[in-house]
Amino acid sequence: MFAKNVLITGGAGFIGSNFVPYFCTKYPDYRIINLDKLTYAGNLNNLSECDAMPNYVFVHGDICDTSFVVKIFDEYDITDVIHFAAESHVDNSIANPRAFVETNVLGTFMLLDAFRKKLGDSSRNRFHHISTDEVYGTLGTNGYFTEKSAYAPNSPYSASKAGSDMLVRSYFHTYGLNTVTSNCSNNYGPKQHSEKLIPTIIRHALAEKPIPIYGDGKNIRDWLYVLDHCRAVDLIFHQGRIGETYNIGGHTEKTNLQVAFKICDLLDKTRPRKSGHYRELISFVPDRPGHDRRYSIDFTKLETDLGWTAQESFSHGIRQTILWCLSANIWDPKK
Repeated sequence: MFAKNVLITGGAGFIGSNFVPYFCTKYPDYRIINLDKLTYAGNLNNLSECDAMPNYVFVHGDICDTSFVVKIFDEYDITDVIHFAAESHVDNSIANPRAFVETNVLGTFMLLDAFRKKLGDSSRNRFHHISTDEVYGTLGTNGYFTEKSAYAPNSPYSASKAGSDMLVRSYFHTYGLNTVTSNCSNNYGPKQHSEKLIPTIIRHALAEKPIPIYGDGKNIRDWLYVLDHCRAVDLIFHQGRIGETYNIGGHTEKTNLQVAFKICDLLDKTRPRKSGHYRELISFVPDRPGHDRRYSIDFTKLETDLGWTAQESFSHGIRQTILWCLSANIWDPKK
């Protein structure tokens, strides 16, 4: 008999596949039900360490399938939800926005409604919605996003996440559901899909291909190591106040060009080129539409209320990421 039956959606994705092993190991008295559609961004190989864990269950399915979601809640007697599942790549949202609206908005609604109908009258059961700082739009050279910042999404991806955030908010205010939402800055670390910025830089460098950097490379992001994010989600899920939103940031602002330089310089030391330096591969490409200039998170609320702070430095975290990418041979065209 388990103390909780926690449904984790999108557990085969980047952040989910880091969170699930962490959570299963820390809470052996919780049964973790990992529900994932296994789109191109989901990889069960990243969860191989969970296969022998007695408190881990994988379920293949779609959060947009109403009857399937209801069945999962009943079959596994779900007590709580941690909702990672989302279409997340901005470029893909520009090319195919419908998929983002369906998964991120409709899928979140399906989960919320199933949760409400089964568990809505209990304050002991929690729905934790994982979101992004991109819902706030873009910043100038000064200032930070706080939990009180107005929503101003600029891409179909961020608009779909803003919509899902509003649904979660409405289910708290309308139905009294025990919900919390966390909005994180840019994650990086092991197991990230190769389409994202940092894996793309590493993959192209190791393959001796031009490293594409949008525009002038001066777009700024606040970088958060994925295991720091996992620790924050754990804390918010267990101790966050009902109906509240918490921002999670790494307090590590870098331009895209600075990130590329850092990776290239580290690769020069760990896997030198036969001739020249990796920085020579950097190539500027036309900027993408709606490319926000700067994100930066103020996570004072999370620090003050729950005592969390980021533990990983960017220098060490990016080294760990590079080492994982090298061990995974992410530049191999056969993979």
